[in-house]
Amino acid sequence: MRATRFAGLVAALLGTTVTATPASAATDAATPTTTTCVTDPATPKRQFRAMWISSVVNIDWPSKASQTSPDRIAAQQAEYSELLDLAERLHHNAVVVQVRPTADALWPSAYEPWSEYLTGVRGQDPGWDPLAFLVDKSHKRNLEFHAWFNPYRVSMPAPGGAGADLTQLAPGHPARQHPDWTFAYPPAGVAGSRLYYNPGIPEVREFVQTAMMDAVTRYDIDGVHFDDYFYPYPSGTYQVPDDATFAAYNRGFTDRADWRRDNINLLVQEMSGRIKAAKPWVKFGVSPFGIWRNKAADPLGSDTTGSQSYDIISADTRKWIKQEWIDYVVPQLYWYIGQYPAADYARLVPWWAETVRGTRVQLYLGQADYKSGDPAYGSYWQNPRELSDHLTLNRSYPEVRGNVHFSAVQVRANRLGATDIYAAEHYSRPALVPTMPHLPAKPLLFPVVTRAARESDGVRLTWRQPADGVGPLGTATSYAIYRSDGLTLPGRCATADAAHLVDTVRATPGGSQSWVDTSAEPGKRYTYQLTALDRSANESPASPPALVGR
Repeated sequence: MRATRFAGLVAALLGTTVTATPASAATDAATPTTTTCVTDPATPKRQFRAMWISSVVNIDWPSKASQTSPDRIAAQQAEYSELLDLAERLHHNAVVVQVRPTADALWPSAYEPWSEYLTGVRGQDPGWDPLAFLVDKSHKRNLEFHAWFNPYRVSMPAPGGAGADLTQLAPGHPARQHPDWTFAYPPAGVAGSRLYYNPGIPEVREFVQTAMMDAVTRYDIDGVHFDDYFYPYPSGTYQVPDDATFAAYNRGFTDRADWRRDNINLLVQEMSGRIKAAKPWVKFGVSPFGIWRNKAADPLGSDTTGSQSYDIISADTRKWIKQEWIDYVVPQLYWYIGQYPAADYARLVPWWAETVRGTRVQLYLGQADYKSGDPAYGSYWQNPRELSDHLTLNRSYPEVRGNVHFSAVQVRANRLGATDIYAAEHYSRPALVPTMPHLPAKPLLFPVVTRAARESDGVRLTWRQPADGVGPLGTATSYAIYRSDGLTLPGRCATADAAHLVDTVRATPGGSQSWVDTSAEPGKRYTYQLTALDRSANESPASPPALVGR
């Protein structure tokens, strides 16, 4: 379709819609483009909000109890829906779900066995495709789905897990077929011993990427997410047993620490390239330990004295950011605000903000909901406002674009009422996920409201998306719905923050879309505007207003 035809279509749409607008409203229609909108930092229009949903050892989902339910599949699906209910109540816009916890899969993988956390039995077919369900149900709630993978962990410690015993893994497990790909750490026979894939072996790095890419290519995920487990965290004085690997695959490195970091750098760089080659719109993020390096060890480091991920787990997170191998980073800042020299939250936030500044990598912060109200973590975490204070401090740093909460069951526990407090003070309105300008995008036409009328359960809006995905135009994945009181035409600032944003909804198949505003008060007048969003949350211009009288 030629551009002239698009221009004619837009003119026709504007003509038919604006002629239905009262003259009193039309006088306000042209808001000067130079208008500076005053926005409320408590109701940001864009902010990434999510919670981690852990499957390993059945932390969040599915629960261990569901494994023995008479109708296990229905029980597990209901559990997940309940977590999505929670996400919606808190005005979250994404979930980060662990789909590969221990070199296994929550989908029918051709490369790795079924996860034991579905049925309680390693390698047992659960009888359904959990990942397909998880993605579909999340998208129907208009939540981004970030698939969380652990790259190198093969087992959890005995007695609950396989420990260091390869024979306890599922039959046919790749680690059993290639025992030389693995090592036990701490050593077998030591408490806490478990198996890891060896990051220094090129075939291992290739294999784990291929296993993860299977989910990327086959499922409509929005993001790939790594946690902080690369090389294992140190245990006592035990050393990672990779002497032979270093000798065989050192690539000219003489310093083993530098070589290990390069092994992880290669994993991140290569995985980034493979994701973008397959699906350029899929985001890639990492959630590292909250300290890169301390200033005493490196002048580029933070004003902290705690463990350094650069040194102890070979994770050079700062390099990944500066090289822009990742789209977002979620440092786990699981410490309080206060006199804590090892890792004060208030010292780490500005360091991470400065680190991403000038790059296209977005910064979200990992929040320790699991510590709130737990006496084991000290008096600071007995303050019901601690987490809300974190989010307030974040406002001082524009580089902080959101938060991810660990973890879902802890968010739901709401100890001390902490969840209620931060939700009321920071998540009182819906929010769109931040855009990433480097991801693919095409312009969207604005939606056209074809009907706005009161019904018994509220105000129903019906609309269409013109020329959706046709020619140079993008495809609408979802819609943002704004509502203003009264019948005056909202200016451009009405959509500058989330003060008037009442909901976001997923696009449904077919031309006509519909939504009911159940919060509309009987007899009250409203003005609605809609925008269309692509899958990266790029927003169209606002629709002509739809007015609803008494």
